[in-house]
Amino acid sequence: MERQVLIISIFCLSYVVGQVSYSVPEEMAKGSLVGNIAQDLGLDVKRLRSGKARLYTGDSVQYIELNRERGVLIIKEKIDREILCRQTTPCALHFQITLESPLELFPVTAEITDVNDNAPVFQKEERVFEISESAIVGSKFMLEKAIDPDIGLNGLQRYTLKPSDNFVLKLHAQSDGSKKVEMILQKPLDREKQEHISLVLTAEDGGEPQMTGTMKIYVTVLDVNDNAPAFSKPVYKASITENSVKGTLVTKVTASDADKGTNGEVTYVIENSMDTVSKLFHINSEGDVILDGPIDYEIEKTYNIDIEAIDQGGLSDSSKLIIDVIDVNDNRPVVNMISASGSIPEDSARKTVIALMSVNDPDSENNGKVNCVINKNIPFEIKFTSNNFYSLVTDSDLDRERASDYNITVTCFDEGVPSLSSSVTLTLQISDVNDNPPVFDRSSYEAYIVENNTPGLSIFTVKATDADWNQNARVSYILEDSSVNGVPVSSYVSVSADSGVIHAVRSFDYEQSKDFHFRVKAQDGGSPPLSSNVSVKIIIQDQNDNPPQVLYPVQTGGSLVAEMVPRSADVGYLVTKVVAVDVDSGQNAWLSYKLQKATDRALFEVGLQNGEIRTIRQVTDKDAVKQRLTVIVEDNGQPSRSATVIVNVAVADSFPEVLSEFTEVTHDKEYNENLTFYLVLALAVVSFLFITCLVVIISVKIYRWRQSRILYHSNLPVIPYYPPRYSDTLGTGTLPHVYNYEVCRTTDSRKSDCKFGRAGSQNVLIMDPSSTGTMQRIQSEKSILDEPDSPLEISDVNDNAPVFERSTCEAYIVENNTPGLSIFTVKATDADWNQNARVSYILEDSSVNGVPVSSYVSVSADSGVIHAVRSFDYEQIKDFHFRVRAQDGGSPPLSSNVTVKIMIQDQNDNPPQVLHPVQTGGSLVAEMVPRSADVGYLVTKVVAVDVDSGQNAWLSYKLQKATDRALFEVGLQNGEIRTIRQVTDKDAVKQRLTVIVEDNGQPSRSATVVVNVAVADSFPEVLSEFTELTHDKEYNDNLTFYLVLALAVVSFLFITCLVVIISVKIYRWRQSRILYHSNLPVIPYYPPRYSDTLGTGTLPHVYNYEVCRTTDSRKSDCKFGRAGSQNVLIMDPTSTGTMQQIQSEKSILDEPDSPLEF
Repeated sequence: MERQVLIISIFCLSYVVGQVSYSVPEEMAKGSLVGNIAQDLGLDVKRLRSGKARLYTGDSVQYIELNRERGVLIIKEKIDREILCRQTTPCALHFQITLESPLELFPVTAEITDVNDNAPVFQKEERVFEISESAIVGSKFMLEKAIDPDIGLNGLQRYTLKPSDNFVLKLHAQSDGSKKVEMILQKPLDREKQEHISLVLTAEDGGEPQMTGTMKIYVTVLDVNDNAPAFSKPVYKASITENSVKGTLVTKVTASDADKGTNGEVTYVIENSMDTVSKLFHINSEGDVILDGPIDYEIEKTYNIDIEAIDQGGLSDSSKLIIDVIDVNDNRPVVNMISASGSIPEDSARKTVIALMSVNDPDSENNGKVNCVINKNIPFEIKFTSNNFYSLVTDSDLDRERASDYNITVTCFDEGVPSLSSSVTLTLQISDVNDNPPVFDRSSYEAYIVENNTPGLSIFTVKATDADWNQNARVSYILEDSSVNGVPVSSYVSVSADSGVIHAVRSFDYEQSKDFHFRVKAQDGGSPPLSSNVSVKIIIQDQNDNPPQVLYPVQTGGSLVAEMVPRSADVGYLVTKVVAVDVDSGQNAWLSYKLQKATDRALFEVGLQNGEIRTIRQVTDKDAVKQRLTVIVEDNGQPSRSATVIVNVAVADSFPEVLSEFTEVTHDKEYNENLTFYLVLALAVVSFLFITCLVVIISVKIYRWRQSRILYHSNLPVIPYYPPRYSDTLGTGTLPHVYNYEVCRTTDSRKSDCKFGRAGSQNVLIMDPSSTGTMQRIQSEKSILDEPDSPLEISDVNDNAPVFERSTCEAYIVENNTPGLSIFTVKATDADWNQNARVSYILEDSSVNGVPVSSYVSVSADSGVIHAVRSFDYEQIKDFHFRVRAQDGGSPPLSSNVTVKIMIQDQNDNPPQVLHPVQTGGSLVAEMVPRSADVGYLVTKVVAVDVDSGQNAWLSYKLQKATDRALFEVGLQNGEIRTIRQVTDKDAVKQRLTVIVEDNGQPSRSATVVVNVAVADSFPEVLSEFTELTHDKEYNDNLTFYLVLALAVVSFLFITCLVVIISVKIYRWRQSRILYHSNLPVIPYYPPRYSDTLGTGTLPHVYNYEVCRTTDSRKSDCKFGRAGSQNVLIMDPTSTGTMQQIQSEKSILDEPDSPLEF
């Protein structure tokens, strides 16, 4: 095999195009090596594998395949050049090798060389000529050409004619490269000498080995035929369009013969008998060449037809007809996608190749010229490369966030009339690149938190979004390092990495820090990650957690400070001023002063706002010198905090008078401020001891009761029986008398010691201590099979359990239902018969929220209808499960169960509940609005909830009434009260708003809340308007008294309980010593239980056994029979009830010192 490698061209347009040529002989076996394509292209075999190299042939048959592992081309299908190309030269296969990442294209041509595998062939094995003896020398006779599918030297080379006495061959080269074969008469014929002549025409090719084909020629010599036919033209030319229908006249040829009569009659013959021409065309006797089949320009563009005219005398002439096929635009462009990317990253550079395609139109000239376009308004363009190849490249920058995919339609159309087109659609995904940082929904955040919060409280949530996709869009939140007052911010707050929720790490104190800032970073999950940050300001709101502090008058420990008031003081005389401060802020720091106690309330008053103590009447001589005032200072917080100060006032005109009155005051007994604390502590300790004592007593009682239940499972009480005491008289250590104990065998014994048995025809009671059931009666019955003429019936056996229609059931019920309402019906069927198929429904024991399910639903035993026992409340329970058992009436019964889920549906039965503002009974809560407030100023927010669910809980807020409707509005969805215009000085200080909160239920329910708003810039201005609504909080002076009383009562009960317990213990101990001083145990006595005696299968009487025991016995004198050696009581139905004892093993009477009496 010859191999030629030719690299023609390589050019780059974001990909590589090259060409390699090979020469491949035809008829090579499958798997034969064509060439090392990797080596010839200068590529590594790894590149073929990583680039997913593949061989693209378009719509043609793939004769050659690529072995990526070895990097070679091999024969896939056996190639026959004659079938593939016929007579076309050169014959070649054109295909492309494509690689991905990056996209590369390498055109490859494999030229198929001819092998001499075909011999020349004549269509007919013999040819007969009838030639007149008058034929002149040089007469021509057309011979059939041999056909050899091979080409070149392997094709037809020469002809020989033997014998050559009368005729010789003459070959005429034609325009299509073929040769016309004529037999020329070189010697006159003489019919009288030789009437029949036999010739052999041989066709030879030039291949190795040489191959030949033969045809026999038989010549019959006739009488005189002077003239041969003659065509009017040696070559005829015609044309026909490829879409011409069958029967179309192509052209007309004419030949004339000068002879008369039958020798002048000419017939026409097409000589291309072996070619397809004979199937596509025929010629009639008139010389008309007519189309017989479909012709296709793309298959054959020109037809060369040899036509022979023959007269009746055997003379002939030949001519050539050349038919040109005219192309018609009957083929659409064929678009083949050679290689295409399913996705490209959004940061791909411009002119990046995303697809490579080939476009072919087999039509000619303009009909085969193709132009391709793509749909508009997309960032791509299509470019022509070479050899009918197009590339689809990016035309501008891509952005996945703007468009994540594209449907690119490539439309190719030719220039024929009318134009034909075809299209192909490529779906391209734009893969995400981390090119977008997270973006917060605000440029900065402010959040509020009330001081003294619980550590871990959720303060606020920051939210950032990332326009990227998947991992690149996964946002994590990070608290950036910073410090607040020299302390790391991480000790103040933390940020949830996933949700962005900001939590308080510590409890804040408004008095220490009123606000602080920090930054939160939002970082995506891309590589490398992108981030952005935002500033967060936490504003700490004040709580009323500090009481007022009195600065003046100063309270000292033992000394006394008194203010002097002269007796001449007039009304309004300023005695002193109480000065106090509150470290809280806002209304929590607004202080009010009140006179709590006074020696003479009619003499002094305290200014509510300024704390000034003034006289309210004229001081007289009758007023006591020593005046004691208790002033309480309260703040305006919720709840309010207060402090008290004692002001001593001396009503006198001289200091000695004051001194004589106040000397004893310094020695007064100080009030013990810790008294209340110690009283509460003492009460708690005594109460704890008392409750602990009760719990211990009850626990001991329950323990003893459970022990008694273990000894005897009957519900009858255990009656202690104390045996009489006897003294020892024989010095043996044993008692001389016999103790009698009654042993009662009753029907409720947990282990029966008797059972029935069969012994001959007697009824036998067999005593077996290992038996676990009560006695059964076993009667011998005569088998029904022993009875004559008994019809045999197949009776039902309970072998089928009930089967429910469903494995699980679900039912719905609306809350607030009527008890007894039917909810659902369960249904089970039993394949058995009669009683065995009778199904009963039973509600299995279970609990719902700790309550038996039977208090929720009931099940009808016969019908399986489930009824509601109670009225359900959706807010308490939304659904619950239970099981229903279906049991048949067989013996033993069979059953199955099913799970039933009851889902309770909500009703709008709860009105909204207003959480804020809190509506108090006598006190007033007012929201302050400064007169400088602008439009949209947030006054307050009405917060309400509805315990219903769904649309029943959707709340809307409306302003029902208002002092000035033009000043305020309420947000329909959020309940925010805001100003809708600028506040002016003309607006009233006192504003009253009534807000109604409605849910969305049918019918809707609502609640109203009154919001008091004070339009003012200072508290005194507000106070003057709202003073009539304030009420003082009274101090409970009786607290100490009630604490002492409670402590006394609990202590008395505790001591009484201890005395009673000790007394009972002493009494019981003395009784036990009186009754019995020995160490014998107390033997419990269980009274017998009796049952009915009418056919219940139990003993009708109680059998008493006397067992004799001595005081020093260390082992039992009685023992029960074991399996295999049973104690048998034989009952005789005719007897009077006496029993005989039959011992199968050694009698216990034989044992020494063990007397046994019956």
